[in-house]
Amino acid sequence: MTRRILCPTDFSRNAQNAIDYAIALFKKEKCVFYILNTYQVDAYTLELTFTNTLEESKKKSTDGLQIVSEWVTADKAVHHEFHTVSERGNLIDTMKNMVDKHDIDMVIMGTKGAADSRMEIYGSQTVLAMEEVRSCPVLAIPANTTYTKIKEIAFPTDYRTTFKRHEFQSLVDIAKISKSSIKVLIVLPKDEMLDADQINNQNLLKDYFEGLDYSFHTIINKDVQSAINVFIQSSGSNMIAFMNRRHHFFKMILSRPMVKNLGYYSAIPVLALHDFRR
Repeated sequence: MTRRILCPTDFSRNAQNAIDYAIALFKKEKCVFYILNTYQVDAYTLELTFTNTLEESKKKSTDGLQIVSEWVTADKAVHHEFHTVSERGNLIDTMKNMVDKHDIDMVIMGTKGAADSRMEIYGSQTVLAMEEVRSCPVLAIPANTTYTKIKEIAFPTDYRTTFKRHEFQSLVDIAKISKSSIKVLIVLPKDEMLDADQINNQNLLKDYFEGLDYSFHTIINKDVQSAINVFIQSSGSNMIAFMNRRHHFFKMILSRPMVKNLGYYSAIPVLALHDFRR
């Protein structure tokens, strides 16, 4: 099977790092990588100025992609194929179109762009991509996070929605490729137990993860975010996965005000899974 990976870039160091991570993660897998750069031009200019600016922006995009192409193909694996794409338009909309057009299996991108801010762990485009690109999973790579063998993937859940097998395919694939364990985690208030529906959904995960190294963990705590933080720090997880259903658990975790305070997101990749194609 050939995997089809979309890697958006704004030519920042973080974007380059995310592409490096994608290539290393799927080093032994047959893959087609689409490296995308988008550009926009302010329409509120004189026609001649607009035309000149458009041409300059297009040239900057194609020249930048040429440099990226030379860099990624310099020592590429024979089973890796690369395509560069320069498009005028909004990044998120262009990504959605490319995911559909090229049947993309996963988007892998950096957490911040050229407009880097030390006050925010996640840039606005990354958060938008995780929320809006719903036809495939999105894997976000924090700045300065280089690829190391994935030994453990944390998967927080509340077991409140019925799972579907295909929603976990990317998580299962990464676990198999990396020979990593999956730690399924739920945070419960004191004296609360799993109900019948939650137990049923937990049993579905047992079926989906058959043949993998997985385990279930319960933490008693009122504060979900701090409990997850402590679990990841103590267990040494080097990737975290969420099932991102609209207006649900993931949106609460990655809300813009809160993400600034979640230190573990600055160090490990985050895989946003979706209830796509349902």
